[in-house]
Amino acid sequence: MTTLQAVDAAPASDGQSPAAGPAVSAKTWLAVTGATLGAFMAVLNIQIVNASLADIQGGIGAGIDDGGWISTSYLIAEIVVIPLSGWLAQVFSVRIYLLTNAFLFLVFSAACALAQDLPQMIALRAVQGFTGGVLIPMAFTLIITLLPKAKQTIGLAMFAVSATFAPAIGPTIGGYLTENFGWEYIFYVNVVPGGVMIAMLFFSLESKPMNLSLLREGDWAGIITMAIGLAALQTVLEEGNKDDWFGSPFIVRLAIIAAVALVLFLAIELTAKRPLLNLRILFRRNFGFGVLANFLLGVSLYGSVYVLPVYLSRIQGYNSEQIGMVLAWTGLPQLLLIPLVPRLMQRFDARLVIGIGFVLFGGSNFMNIYMTNDYAADQLFWPNVIRAFGQALVFAPLSAVATAGIEQENAGSASALFNMMRNLGGAIGIAALQTLLTKREQFHSNVLSQHVTMFEQATRTRLDQLTQYFISHGVVDRMDAVHHAYVAMGKVIQKQAFILGFSDTFYLLGVSQIVALMAALMLRKPGRLDAGGGH
Repeated sequence: MTTLQAVDAAPASDGQSPAAGPAVSAKTWLAVTGATLGAFMAVLNIQIVNASLADIQGGIGAGIDDGGWISTSYLIAEIVVIPLSGWLAQVFSVRIYLLTNAFLFLVFSAACALAQDLPQMIALRAVQGFTGGVLIPMAFTLIITLLPKAKQTIGLAMFAVSATFAPAIGPTIGGYLTENFGWEYIFYVNVVPGGVMIAMLFFSLESKPMNLSLLREGDWAGIITMAIGLAALQTVLEEGNKDDWFGSPFIVRLAIIAAVALVLFLAIELTAKRPLLNLRILFRRNFGFGVLANFLLGVSLYGSVYVLPVYLSRIQGYNSEQIGMVLAWTGLPQLLLIPLVPRLMQRFDARLVIGIGFVLFGGSNFMNIYMTNDYAADQLFWPNVIRAFGQALVFAPLSAVATAGIEQENAGSASALFNMMRNLGGAIGIAALQTLLTKREQFHSNVLSQHVTMFEQATRTRLDQLTQYFISHGVVDRMDAVHHAYVAMGKVIQKQAFILGFSDTFYLLGVSQIVALMAALMLRKPGRLDAGGGH
């Protein structure tokens, strides 16, 4: 199945071959810039909302558990539409498909700010996710199809701003807007850059006729099984820990549906004459290992953005704006380094740059495995800065090496798989971290409790001190004071257990980057990335 047919909207680059290093027209750069701005906004909307979820729940009267669907609905719609985008762009033309979804993304972003209750918010967020999800793979596809090999590293560096910088800076922007203006403004913030994006795409993408006949030839069996399987899997990952995983009949049923649907999808795609996605490109060495490394990058990228705000809120008592300022240092250094990455790729083997990036990213996580009660903004500064440098070094060269040699007809499949697997890695990573944190907190709590007994002099001394403290602060009855002392000691134990649990989550994130590094080491040098080349 052809994908985008040389990107039907491509402004021609003077008819020269990519290997010859043709000049790229201003129109092409305008299209790529507009598309990457859209991808940035779509990714940003995941974390910017998560950072302010508690305020949104309060604003629309949603409960803590049900409020999670505000994020889940967006993520489900996004991950389902990403694999569909290459085919739908053929059906409706790139110009119509991108502009329509960009406009609807803005409309439903603003509409979310006006939601009155939870059902309205869930529905609006789902449509926003469906339209925003289009912007991510389409930007990647335009980069690897419109730009010659000599310029693709620049385009991929631009895309890296959406892939790695947006998740890091999202909590900073969300926290600031929520604390100073109200949660509604996290949705209004899309309007101005969204207008710029639409203007860029409108003036740069050429009009092409729609090809609605492709609807009759569509891989509908693959589309249906893929949509059901991914939607069910995403729901399991988002809701599993809260519902005690397979202790919940709801999660069990969804897991079975996901497994059956996704197995059918794989079988259909590998046997269909015109599959939705060409899965066979996963068997190419560089693309296969590149996708695996990208999946693990997603685990740590989205996982660390999940863990840090939870730690700072639960253990240190930070508000949204304070959390955002801490996480800003995982994003801001990337703005300095990402523009330099294409130059590094010209001077050094791209695989070396990838390897250094994964070492830095993994090392930044291992720096956080010995957390204490005083571990806060100052202690997180250098791990966050090192993490920022690692992320900036990884994405563009990994994308370039993985997609080098991908043919035009497989560009849509490559884009869909590469971006979908990073998002799926994030969903699986967050689910694993949620479960690990719960289980390890219970483990550490049990271990600590065994050492806090009345047989220990230190325990009796601390209990007497706390009892005297409560008596001196207005508790008249000594038995009540003793009870308060026991409760206070229990809270101290639980807090320490959580801190140890958070340390364990960073250990897991570090290990994931070691495995990603091993996958990156399996990449074959694809030749000069600035002059074409294949696998």
